[in-house]
Amino acid sequence: MKTSVNFKSINALAIPATIAGIAEPLLSITDTAIVGNIPVDGLESLAAAGIVGSFLSMLIWILGQTRSAISAIISQYLGAGRLEEVKTLPAQSIYLNIALSILVLLSTIFVIQEIFELLNAKGKILQYCISYYSIRVWGFPLTLFVFAVMGIFRGLQNTYWPMVIAITGAVLNVIFDFAFVYGIEGFIPAMYLDGAAYASLLAQAIMAIMAFYLLWTKTDISLKLKLPMHPELGRLIIMSLNLFVRAIALNTALILAVREATALGDKYIGAHTIAINLWLFSAFFIDGYGAAGNIMGGRLLGEKNYDELWLLVKKITKYGLLVSVVIMALATIFYKPLGSLFSNESLVLSAFYGIFYIIILGLPVNTIAFVLDGVFKGLGEMKYLRNTLLVATFLGFVPMLFLGKYLNWGLTGIWLSFTVWMFIRGAALVWKFRNKFKPLLQNP
Repeated sequence: MKTSVNFKSINALAIPATIAGIAEPLLSITDTAIVGNIPVDGLESLAAAGIVGSFLSMLIWILGQTRSAISAIISQYLGAGRLEEVKTLPAQSIYLNIALSILVLLSTIFVIQEIFELLNAKGKILQYCISYYSIRVWGFPLTLFVFAVMGIFRGLQNTYWPMVIAITGAVLNVIFDFAFVYGIEGFIPAMYLDGAAYASLLAQAIMAIMAFYLLWTKTDISLKLKLPMHPELGRLIIMSLNLFVRAIALNTALILAVREATALGDKYIGAHTIAINLWLFSAFFIDGYGAAGNIMGGRLLGEKNYDELWLLVKKITKYGLLVSVVIMALATIFYKPLGSLFSNESLVLSAFYGIFYIIILGLPVNTIAFVLDGVFKGLGEMKYLRNTLLVATFLGFVPMLFLGKYLNWGLTGIWLSFTVWMFIRGAALVWKFRNKFKPLLQNP
């Protein structure tokens, strides 16, 4: 029997999704690498970029969840052959997203110092955090708009245009970083850390313009707000709220890790910044197969094709694990050079090398969690994803983090906590998928 779930169809979605997915962490990695080598206050700038980057990632992940919700709904309607029925929903979801992002922007811009003091930033690092965030935060609504448009394209089984947007943004960000951070003699003054913030903001603005243009010219989706509200908007909001809570739990872990690393001292937050950027880069790299599972899984659920859905999950998990093995091999070979890309401070590098092996060994566990996470989003299982993250964070990550602190394990304790966190997430998703969908197979 011929199947639509094959190597070619999966990778046609997964490879562009992987390239698009790594754009955001690549943007942060670029900032980290360039900022870490600033000739004036490089260590303090690196620490500030890490703290602000973690906080901004938290905000983006929390409010960017409508991308997954709109992608799931569109792909399910596409699979059921009822796409015309949801033509007005994307515009309504985008306007909702932008309104929320502006509300968050305005609610944080006046309490920046208090926010970063809670994250243990002090002295010069605190001042750099305030300056860096004051610029980068204005790109927040732009990023959420781009995320929403990418979700629409994904629901339509198209990852090519999101890839084009992401590549353009990443390349421009690198160019702008070098120009604004170090300056161009006689043309642009060196702005150091503030220059990195302006580079990111400009790249985000260009990505938003591209997203608007491509949605307008490459799809039949209109951005004109039409009333009445679509009946599926309620389901989209509920799905998004479940993902909001999930993202808060997820970012509780990330922020607690930053806070504990900051409390250890400047060299440790610098090392943690390098580690978390590499961890996120590998996560988004592997998550390309999660995106394929999201996109194809929603469509197959709409078709009620459970045999193909089961086959899809088996194949994307296998492909994801193969990718993780390749990343493990490369990370092991380039163990030392990877660290030196981000900093020339021997103390920072020593702390980083002491925990990098934990990240490498945890990649297969991460793969299972990320791949199934994408599948569950496509299936609309947002409530279960929420509950899984709450359990993994508050019964796994947090107890392990404070055990490590009590035993004075330093950064090692923080990264062992991430390993426990990911194991619980992956195991819970494997258990749920097998129990829910194996009984529905016609050919088990």
